This record gives sequence, structure tokens and C-alpha cells, in this order.
Amino acid sequence: MTSHRHVSPILIAHSYYLRYDDKQWRKMKPYPPLATLLVASAVRNAGYPVVLFDAMLASGVEDFYDCLKRTQPRFTLIVEDNFNFLTKMCTTRMRGAAIDMIRAAKELGSKVLVNGSDASDNEQLYLDGGADVIVLGEAENTILDLLTAWTEHQDRTLHHIPGLALHHDGNGAAASGVYRTAPRAFMKDLDALAFPAWNLVDVEHYRRVWNDAHGRLSWNLVTSRGCPYKCNWCAKPIFGTRYAQRSPADVAEEMRRLREEVAPDHLWFADDIFGLTAQWIEAFAAEVRARNARIPFMMQSRANLMKPQVVAALAEAGAEEVWLGTESGSQKILDAMDKGTTIDQIRTATRNLKASGIRTCWFIQLGYPGEEWEDIILTREIIRAERPDDIGVSVSYPLPGTKFFELVKEQLGHKTHWQDSDDLAMMFRGTYQTSFYRAIRSLLHDETDAGANPAPKIQRRLEARWIELERIEPEQRSATLSTASA
Repeated sequence: MTSHRHVSPILIAHSYYLRYDDKQWRKMKPYPPLATLLVASAVRNAGYPVVLFDAMLASGVEDFYDCLKRTQPRFTLIVEDNFNFLTKMCTTRMRGAAIDMIRAAKELGSKVLVNGSDASDNEQLYLDGGADVIVLGEAENTILDLLTAWTEHQDRTLHHIPGLALHHDGNGAAASGVYRTAPRAFMKDLDALAFPAWNLVDVEHYRRVWNDAHGRLSWNLVTSRGCPYKCNWCAKPIFGTRYAQRSPADVAEEMRRLREEVAPDHLWFADDIFGLTAQWIEAFAAEVRARNARIPFMMQSRANLMKPQVVAALAEAGAEEVWLGTESGSQKILDAMDKGTTIDQIRTATRNLKASGIRTCWFIQLGYPGEEWEDIILTREIIRAERPDDIGVSVSYPLPGTKFFELVKEQLGHKTHWQDSDDLAMMFRGTYQTSFYRAIRSLLHDETDAGANPAPKIQRRLEARWIELERIEPEQRSATLSTASA
């Protein structure tokens, strides 16, 4: 390992401030910035002194300004947690925070590097905001190459480093003013990465807020990068459509180390898809058992993968809760999304998980093009029939780089991002206006909260609300509005 002790500390930060999202602040389920900590670990292992600024529980960007003044970094790396799905959405408040952080660092004379979904989709915006370099795709190896060039004063060699977006310098750059170097190949051996730099995080701060809100500390980790499925609304700007997976033994060893060093009560596997095959999940359960590393966990998967042998292995390994991308109770809408799952698979997966004592939760998406009132009713009916333990409801959100975005981009108005994750505003001309979807969301949540055998009084109240929505449905259609919903 090369020593860089003569170099001033490298400040590594991210721009996800929980306080800037009222809905997430109320939920109070903060996780440390996993992708940021993986980069911090790689940079530190390369011999560079590292300081972390963790925005998650900070009061606001003012805390970052204070950190800048204390640290006086020569280099500032703003590396978003690319395993946090909310960073893909890039709410306007978080984007504003990122730009403010870039400008503040530049004012102190620091070189600034940015990596994240929004920066990858809007390179010019971030470069104009003051960033020297945008790192595209996976960050670890690209950042190490870049730091070597910067510390050795070889700025002119940056064009030979794959995986960068730079200011236009007249050497064959596109007319947009952004020069992109050659793409960097994806990592294949994820086991070669060091574990995240947990000791840079204020673990006890996380423990206090989690215990106060939920009575236990949850922590995050990942087993894979990417997703091989082709849902046409899902963006993959960082990890792509390939699926790289750590070995079951490496993941189980991280769980063992977490028990010793962090002592969480619960884990969240932040993978897009946890455990693609029965063989991997069964091997994972065996490795967890061999290390006595079992910790209750939550993960995300797909209905078509929840076969009985998979569910049994998940239960053995400690799965407490599984979130399925159900999206809709209408096969027509699932097919339009290129989801690749069926209503029967959703039903079977839910029943398999519940039979093993695993809480079964669904992501529901409203407002996809072509969804009509009868499709919404089908979603209601499958919720009533299968009774998921919890649901998360959103409206279709056009993310750059997706087939869905191309489908609706001509309809996008001035509102291209939500202010926060509770916004739920339609950004394209959907079937209904925003207020109607918000009413449906509330009602679907209440249907779920009513449980398997709601009291007759509750059933009557729910039914009356559905009747009222159906009565006003014709006048809520966006086709009757003078402008698209906003």
C-alpha cells in the first residue's frame, strides 16, 4: 500500500440529507451511505487519509460547510449512495444540496469529483455547478486512478482514465460541452472489495435514532450490483443490467463482522434483487449457519423467484420481511411495463412467504400509461385477496435512460423532479390528475392496514370511499383538464 501521508485529508461526502425529506424524516429509518463507505474504504486502503461527511443525519448543508473549514481538503469526493433507491429519483432538494456542496468546496480551492445517478444523467449541470469531474458507473477503481493522477500533478492524463465526464476542452468532445472518456468495464470480482468503512460513521448516533423510533438498530449491506431484468421504467445508470454477485461466504463473513463491530439488531439488504438463484440463497443460508451470523433481515425480490425451496432457505438465513415489486393487479399493466411476472406468480409468492412466517410487502405503482379505473380496481382486489403485510405506493416516475421516459418525454413540463419523496405528483399526462392518485394511495394503504378480516364497520367505510372515488372518477381524468397534472 502506497503512503500518501503528505496529502491533506480527502473529504468524502454525499448529499442525501434526511431532514430535507419530510416523509423520510417522519419514517426515521436512516441508513449510512453504503456506496460512499465502500469508496472511503478503497481510498483509505490505498493509503490516503480520509475524512467522511455523512449528510444522512446532519442538520443541513451548513454542517458540510463547517466540515470543509475544519478539513481544508485538497480533494472533495461527493459520492452518492447508489444503493439508496431515493438517489435515483433525485428530488430537487437533494440536487440543490449537492450543487451547494460543490460550490462551497470550490470556493475553498478544493478539486471536486461527483459520482451518482443524477450527475450521470445531467453531467453538464454538475460540471457547470463547479465539479471538476463526473465519475460514471462504478466509482472505486475510477476514483483511485483519478486520485493518482491528481496527486502526481498529471491532470493532462485524465482523458486516458476510463469512466469520466469532463469539461469540454476542444479535443473531440460532443457539442454539449462534455467530454466522456472511454467506458470503464464493470467489476467482476466483488469479493475483492474491502468491507465498507463502518468506523468512519457515528454508529451510536444511528443507534440512538433507530432505538428511539423503532426500538432496534437496522444496518445496510449488499450482495450484488445490477439487475438483469428489463422493467422499462427502471433506470440503472450506475450498475447497469448485468448482475454481479458476491460469494455467499463473503456476505456471511460481512454479517459476522457487523455483529462484532456494529452490533445491529436487523439488516437491510439494499440489492435491487437479492439472491438470483436458489443455489446461491441455499449456499448463503449454509454459510450464515456455519458462522453463527444470523441476523433478522429485510430484502427485495421478484414474485417469480419466490419458489418454495428459496423461501425455506431465506427463512433459515433470517429473512424477516420480503418486498416484492408487485406494481399492479392488472396483467395488462404488468405486460406494458415489461415486468416479466404474472398475477398468479404474485399470489403464489405471497402465499409461500407467508406460510414460512415471512412478512410479505408489495411495491405498488399507479399511473402507468394505459392504466384505467378497472386496472386500479384489480389492484385493490388483489390486495384484498392476498393481504400483503405492508405496501409502498407511488406513481410512475420518468427516469432518464428508460424506455418509459422516452415514451412520455414529450409530455414532461417544467416539473421534472419531485420536491421530496412524498410529492407523488404526475410529471406526464397520466389518466388522472395528481390529487386523485393521492386519494387512491391513501385508500390502498387503508385497505392494507385493515388486515385479513376487517370489522364490518371498517369494510363499509372503505367501500363508501371507493364508491365516492368512482363517482368523481370521470371529472378527475387529466383529459378533462386544461393542462397536464402538476
